[in-house]
Amino acid sequence: MSMSPWRLRLLIVSLLTVAILGALDHTIVSTSLATVAGELGALAQMGWVVVGYTLASTVLLPVLGKLGDAVGPRAVFLVSLVLFLVASLACGFAQDMPQLIGARVVQGMSSAGLHLMSQTIVARVTTPRERPRYLALIGAAFPVAILIGPVLGGLITDYWGWQWVFWINIPFGVAALLLALVAVPHLPGFGRRRFDVGGSVSFAIAMVALVLAVTWVGDPVLAAASVVAFVVAGMAFAAFFLIELRAPEPLVPLRLFADRTIAVGTVLSAIIGIGLFSITAYLPTYFQMAYRTSATVSGLVPIATVFGMLVSNLATGWLVSRTGHYRVYCIVGTALSAAGLFVMSVLPVGLPLWVPMIVMAVVGVGTGAFMSLVIAVVQSAAPRRDTGSMTATVNLVRQVGSTVATAIIGGVIGFGVAALLPSSLDAATLTPQFVHDASAAVQSQVAGIYSGIFTPVFAALAVTYAVGVVAAVLLPAGRLSDESEPAPAPSSEPLTA
Repeated sequence: MSMSPWRLRLLIVSLLTVAILGALDHTIVSTSLATVAGELGALAQMGWVVVGYTLASTVLLPVLGKLGDAVGPRAVFLVSLVLFLVASLACGFAQDMPQLIGARVVQGMSSAGLHLMSQTIVARVTTPRERPRYLALIGAAFPVAILIGPVLGGLITDYWGWQWVFWINIPFGVAALLLALVAVPHLPGFGRRRFDVGGSVSFAIAMVALVLAVTWVGDPVLAAASVVAFVVAGMAFAAFFLIELRAPEPLVPLRLFADRTIAVGTVLSAIIGIGLFSITAYLPTYFQMAYRTSATVSGLVPIATVFGMLVSNLATGWLVSRTGHYRVYCIVGTALSAAGLFVMSVLPVGLPLWVPMIVMAVVGVGTGAFMSLVIAVVQSAAPRRDTGSMTATVNLVRQVGSTVATAIIGGVIGFGVAALLPSSLDAATLTPQFVHDASAAVQSQVAGIYSGIFTPVFAALAVTYAVGVVAAVLLPAGRLSDESEPAPAPSSEPLTA
């Protein structure tokens, strides 16, 4: 639909406000987790505050994408925002850990709706040529949240109390809701007659089983349960694909993957989750142990990575919107990231910290070059009636790839350190502070162990991005159009199961 320039700017401000709110909610909580678990007396359940949020967000992505196509993205967006505010209020008032986890699950569900519908709304109101610039602006919320979220969460926890980590969402969220009511236009749905209940149920079972499996895989006590969960996940995913192939209105329209642009764009999105998002959480530990830096200093490397991603994301969005050409940024971006991770795999330990900072910043620049761009490219190739579903799919593969790869890398590090440490050191109690206070010989030994473990990890991620280079070369060349695809008239038939 056509919008006046001032109305479009107001819409982007509204969507960006909500995107920052949702992204911050995911990162701001991390700093307060220990305090929350201590006050609620449930340290063992602490991880589920994050896992429940992420799992709910992942499971709901394809469902919300399909729902947005059916009833229109505005309705899903506004309902998600209201639910997000209610859940934020409930999180702050939680009296025990089960209550908090339950509220976080609702937050995760609503956050998925906010993130996904923001991208879908942009796709519905802009031309393919304009889209990369606006998606890059909204996509900037994620790296910004990574940069400031943990620090902001720590300050709020220390001075206001952990409840305000959640309650801070209320005033900003209400303002965002009022702005959205004015700025987000009424966008009609396309009248889906049937909803893919079988696909929704099988996908939910598959994702829950997969997350449980990768969560339990590093615990010897739960090793058998992890194997069972992997088997259940595999069976559920197989059932999901069979259902999707036969469903009249599938949750994930697999038929569209016959389009090379959509197939390659989805692969590139998955590579971002596998290749970079998975390793970022472990970089501080690596530098604290291998380079013997403090916790504060070790955070400079992921900050450099995310900053490079932020700058590159905004720059390529602007450039693609000016020229319409997009393929070169995907090729150069994957190549830069592959080269940077390969350099990390051969970089000798003990160099000044600014060296790996620059290298990881290059990896961030490479990833940012196509992070939001692939979403715009896939949206431009998908039929208008499937915009929400394909946007959800592109985000879904990224999130699943990140979840699985993060668990695998964590397992490799955990098992590798335990196997290589001398018997005089206990991997379960090995902390950076202990290593820094130890003798020079112990420090050198631990640094060598961590370097040896991370070397193949960086090399494997470099290979992942090398696959991305091949995929990017296979991306059809062309230019994004200056004209929107005309939307078909919405059907008046109701959505049913």
